[in-house]
Amino acid sequence: MTVSILSVMFAAVISDNIVLSQYQGICPFLGVSKKISSAAGMGFAVIFVMAVSSVFTWLAYNYILLPLELDYLYIIAFILIIASLVQLTEIIVKRFSPTLYSALGVYLPLITTNCAIFGTANSAVVYSSYAFIETFAVSVATGVGFLLAIVLLACVRLKSDRADIPKCFKGFPITLVTAAIMALAFAGFAGILA
Repeated sequence: MTVSILSVMFAAVISDNIVLSQYQGICPFLGVSKKISSAAGMGFAVIFVMAVSSVFTWLAYNYILLPLELDYLYIIAFILIIASLVQLTEIIVKRFSPTLYSALGVYLPLITTNCAIFGTANSAVVYSSYAFIETFAVSVATGVGFLLAIVLLACVRLKSDRADIPKCFKGFPITLVTAAIMALAFAGFAGILA
């Protein structure tokens, strides 16, 4: 792996974080970050779906859509691939971890329409024209960035629930302020590997 792909992976985790920099995947980020265990479960589910969807979307785009000159159908193809993988993930989580399945609730099926998953497949496969292994590496790094952001927010929310903060900031408002401060902190790493 070259230095450039390592810098892209670092950026995907920190400075170009899918949630805190690109503002994709906000719904599960804010909705599932109330408890550390459910946040970690969602983060690992997103990593899994991103990694596997990057493989299948790359293969479909490069070996089916482009040769048949059907690349204009990539959005439909990517959504079908991602939806199928989310259903598979939902079945696996429900089978092996019913408590995590109930904790994730509606947010697990929402990965299907999660713009972070589609945005990663779209940027890595279509617009960046990465090779197969680079696409996979960047997708995994993007998922790790999502995991890092959601678990950090869950940790801060746990502390803020116990803190003495003004009543008007309790709950969702302090969560948004926290997310904004996290985004600023992560943006501070931009250009570190330029």
